Amino acid sequence: MSKTSPFVVWFEALGRDDVPRVGGKNASLGEMVCHLASHGVRVPPGFATTAHAYWQFVAANDLKKTIVSCLDDLAADRVPLSEVGHAIRRAFLRGEWPKDIATAITAAYDELCRRSSKQDADVAVRSSATAEDLPDASFAGQQESYLNIRGATALLDACRRCYASLFTDRAIAYRQAKGFDHLKVALSIGIQNMVRSDLGGAGVMFSIDTETGFDKVVLINASWGLGENVVQGAVDPDEYQVYKPLLSDASLSPIIEKTIGEKAQKMIYTSQGDRPTRNVPTSKAERNSFVLGDREILMLARWACAIEEHYGCPMDMEWAKDGESGELFIVQARPETVQSRRQPSMFKSYRVKSKGRTLVSGLSIGEAVATGRACLIESPRAIDRFVDGAILVTRATDPDWVPIMRRAAAIVTDHGGRTSHAAIVSRELGLPAIVGTGNATQLLHDEQEVTVSCAEGDQGFVYEGFADFETEELDLSGIPKTRTQVMLNLANPAAAFRWWRIPADGVGLARMEFVVGNHIKIHPMALIRYDTLADESAKRTIAELTQGYQQKSDYFVDRLARGLARIAAAYHPKPVIVRMSDFKTNEYAKLIGGAAFEPKEQNPMLGFRGASRYYSPRYRDGFALECRAIQRLRDEMGFRNVIVMIPFCRSTKEADQVLAVMAQNGLQRGDRGLQVYVMCEIPSNVILAKAFAERFDGFSIGSNDLTQLTLGIDRDSEDLATLFDEQDDAVKWMIENVIREAHKAGAKIGLCGQAPSDHPEFAEFLVRCGIDSISVSPDSFMAVKQRVAAAEVKEKRAAVIGPH
Repeated sequence: MSKTSPFVVWFEALGRDDVPRVGGKNASLGEMVCHLASHGVRVPPGFATTAHAYWQFVAANDLKKTIVSCLDDLAADRVPLSEVGHAIRRAFLRGEWPKDIATAITAAYDELCRRSSKQDADVAVRSSATAEDLPDASFAGQQESYLNIRGATALLDACRRCYASLFTDRAIAYRQAKGFDHLKVALSIGIQNMVRSDLGGAGVMFSIDTETGFDKVVLINASWGLGENVVQGAVDPDEYQVYKPLLSDASLSPIIEKTIGEKAQKMIYTSQGDRPTRNVPTSKAERNSFVLGDREILMLARWACAIEEHYGCPMDMEWAKDGESGELFIVQARPETVQSRRQPSMFKSYRVKSKGRTLVSGLSIGEAVATGRACLIESPRAIDRFVDGAILVTRATDPDWVPIMRRAAAIVTDHGGRTSHAAIVSRELGLPAIVGTGNATQLLHDEQEVTVSCAEGDQGFVYEGFADFETEELDLSGIPKTRTQVMLNLANPAAAFRWWRIPADGVGLARMEFVVGNHIKIHPMALIRYDTLADESAKRTIAELTQGYQQKSDYFVDRLARGLARIAAAYHPKPVIVRMSDFKTNEYAKLIGGAAFEPKEQNPMLGFRGASRYYSPRYRDGFALECRAIQRLRDEMGFRNVIVMIPFCRSTKEADQVLAVMAQNGLQRGDRGLQVYVMCEIPSNVILAKAFAERFDGFSIGSNDLTQLTLGIDRDSEDLATLFDEQDDAVKWMIENVIREAHKAGAKIGLCGQAPSDHPEFAEFLVRCGIDSISVSPDSFMAVKQRVAAAEVKEKRAAVIGPH
């Protein structure tokens, strides 16, 4: 049959310029079929009805009169929205198909059946409004989709229901809020072969980080069964993140995050009554398994890059995996409408200063903080109960919830992932939201005073009471350039992307122990010697956390590598200095299973810590796991910008022992560009700086420990607090001398302490000494950068004037 007609157009005859004819979704499907197949991107075949067909249906059934009359009643407040929407939809559902349109649709369907070699082929029937997916409006879920539709009669009925869904209550309210004329928006319908994801899996994918706007990652959500549950937020999906710049190298696997979701239910086909789909519980095996393998994750991420490059903007995509063929497909693609529109030069930061106890937690959406009284609503029909400015707490949201969401200060849901309806609409509305808490509706109660914090990384927290917090808006457009590098101290992988817009020169200190303590939680030796653990409670917890890993130690390597990868990705290809673990024995003992492997020391600060652990029989096998994680990070994922740093290295003999152990575990200094730094935090590091520089590529001055050991003061002692001074002349002598000796030896040297943030004169002192870099916390970056710039100007003037 002809590929085009006034009423039906095949996808291969469509392109992105056809939005007025077939709406955003269908135009995009045609664009991908025509231009992205060469990149391997698969789109299920199909066709679209035209806007002309819609208007002919409206005219044939005299529906314009009904639409105008009902909307006039709504505008005059004579009839409520619910009655207006119902009246218009009923009129559409009673409408008869003009014969020529019905013939065109059924003929195209017959052709689709022939092409797929199926009688009564199962198809997806999706709405595509001619005003949707514009740069400033997502129209997320505004119209209906129908899955597993079979036969011409069922198809025409589904198409009629699609037309009616143009006037759901939520769609009417949304168009009013966005200023769209109801009578200038038409509806096209996409009819395409079903992907048998009911037997496989499906989900949503973004070519940008949805919370921070970090544009170098692909975010993928995945769940078993048809994809509607992920879109609507009815399940807690798997989440994967892939670093885009390293995808071009086929030998690398830059998957920097893999989090398994609960995935408690899945949507499948059914033949019961008139319902083509239904939800069923997932099996225990499905809940404990990732939906996608690494190869499939990487394939989808490469498709996302190809689609983004073709469209020239960040994209929001839906994908599906056919459980029969194992093939992946893209079933929808549209521009991302929130992060891509943010003003890049402005950076708003929130910081919670004091807070109540944590009530619930989940995935954070947005980066803001909000306070208010909780309002638990089970259904959008209870809209009258909602109080403006309250914190909306519910199980999940769909487009019917939008009128309530617009009135909320923040949103908290039991279910959903970062690509769920609640997440997408919250971002568009500029509201902080926490999704996938699991039990917020059980633990929070009406009128409870709470704080919703989405300013602490990937995890969002609901705190009891109204927390004290502050906001700061930074203008990044006027930051001065400096010779001295100003880098960041980052520890929390979950918050790493939050700071990507700050023009830092890299990461001067990434603390491995933070990742171990917060993301792994298990002592590495307890994983290695799991079978001999006497603590049964610890064994049960470890078994639960390491589910899915054949070897317990692989859990440590995998989690550590991916946690550090997020930090390395935030500033790649700039240097990221990762300090190997520097727990003290009392801190290690608090890890799960750790008490059995740590000695009890009177002064852990000066005890079995840092380099001394790495070659000791007591911890050597644990250090080997740290080395495996770094090797995976650099060689398998591709983050060669990672520099390894050894803490608390007391002597050159100890340095040689540590470097030897590292080499035995695959980390040979100089191999594949591997640089190894050493912390300068012990007087011996300064006294023997030349000898240490022969063994290491650089130094990082740890001013806290160096002050402690130079002045002989326990930095945690309250009685000696007034004597602890990083600007003491003895400490400054140490710093000045080690900078000079490092430069003589051709080694780089930086400082990663707090002093430059607290004392402008200390930053000036470091610049005067010629330090290569200063690493500070992100909230201190602007102030320190300006102080360093001023100090460099002062030094330059002094050099020009010369001594008197």
